[in-house]
Amino acid sequence: MTTKLSSKGQIVLPAAARRRLGLRAGTVFNCTVRDGEIVLAPVAPVTATPRFVRCKKTGLVSLAPGKGAAPLTTERVAALLADFP
Repeated sequence: MTTKLSSKGQIVLPAAARRRLGLRAGTVFNCTVRDGEIVLAPVAPVTATPRFVRCKKTGLVSLAPGKGAAPLTTERVAALLADFP
């Protein structure tokens, strides 16, 4: 994955990396320089873990986003599945 530095010193993290780590807008990072590389690490670990829930109407089990996570929309599921060959 590659990205580009803007004239304002901003970079965009590739969508696949954000999805894989569960990063959202507003995530705070520690930035360090180590052996000539820039290392970004989220300050708080990602805690939005999905969980299984049973629908009261149908009794079917499905996956629900964890507290504070983005909703699981059809588009989000498709984007997550696109990361897998």
